[in-house]
Amino acid sequence: MQMIEQVKKYLLNLQNDICEEFGELDSKSNFDMDIWKREDGRGSGITRVISNGDVFEKGGVNYSIISGDKMPISATALRPELEGRNYTALGVSLVLHPDNPFIPTAHANVRFFIAEEEGKKPIWWFGGGFDLTPYYGFEEDAVHWHRVAKNTCKPFGDEIYPKYKKWCDDYFYLSHRDEQRGVGGLFFDDLNEGGFDACFEFMKSVGDHFSKAYAPIVQKRIGTSFTEKQKEFQLYRRGRYVEFNLIQDRGTLFGLQSGGRTESILMSLPPMVKWSYQHTIEPSSEEEKLTKYFLKPRDWIS
Repeated sequence: MQMIEQVKKYLLNLQNDICEEFGELDSKSNFDMDIWKREDGRGSGITRVISNGDVFEKGGVNYSIISGDKMPISATALRPELEGRNYTALGVSLVLHPDNPFIPTAHANVRFFIAEEEGKKPIWWFGGGFDLTPYYGFEEDAVHWHRVAKNTCKPFGDEIYPKYKKWCDDYFYLSHRDEQRGVGGLFFDDLNEGGFDACFEFMKSVGDHFSKAYAPIVQKRIGTSFTEKQKEFQLYRRGRYVEFNLIQDRGTLFGLQSGGRTESILMSLPPMVKWSYQHTIEPSSEEEKLTKYFLKPRDWIS
C-alpha cells in the first residue's frame, strides 16, 4: 500500500539521520546495527544501539514494522471498533540515556497504524512525540526544549502546541508516584483529521525537530563534571523511568502483546538503575528542586 511505503521511506531516513548525528557526538562508541525478521514473516526491523560511550551510556533507535490478524488488547481497549481487523504498524522509537547526570534522558517516537477489514474502509492514524527527563534541572534546557516543540507545531495552528503539550504532561505521569516523568514535550495519538498528507506532514515535523531540541542540550552539558553522589541520584531517578515503561507505557504493552521483538522493545531501559527503600532527599538541594520545581507541569515559554 502506498501510504505504508511513504511512511516507511521517511522512517528509515529518520533513523539513519538521528544515528549519524548523535553518533558523531560520542567519540568512544557508535550505533551498531541489528537487522531482524520475525520467523512468521509478520514483522521486521532495524535496531540501532549504542552502549558504553563517553556520552551515551546506552541508547537505541529502533525501526520496526509488524502486522497481525488481531489487534492487541492495549489497542482495542480504547478503540473497540478495531476488534476483528488485521493491522500494520510501523514506527521509529528512540531513547538515549547519557552517562553524565547533567544531561537529560530523551525519548521520541513517531508511528503509523492502519487497520483493515474486508468490505470496510481502512482505519489509519499517526502518533508520536518527544519528551525530556532531566536528573538535574536547568531552566534554559527546559525552555529550549519547549521552544523547539512549539516551533514543531507552529505551521499547523496555534492551538496544536498547548494541546499536545498537555497531552504529554498527562501521559507521562506516574500515577503510583504522583509525579511527572520529566519536563514533558509533545505527545499525540489517533491523528487522522485533515487527511493523510496533512497528518503525515505533522508526524515528519515531530521527527525532524527531535535533534534540534536535544542535540544543543547534549553539547552544552557534555563537559560538566559530576560527583559519585550525583551519579547515584541519576541511577535512583532512572528507576522512575523503568517503572513508567513497564507499568504504564502503551507502546511497550502494545509491542509485547503483539508479539513484537522483546529485545528491541526493552532497549528503552537504562543499563544501570537503583531503587532505595524510603529514599530521602536533602531539603533545599538541587535533587529536591528536581521534584519540587521541574517535575511539575508548567508553561516553560510564556
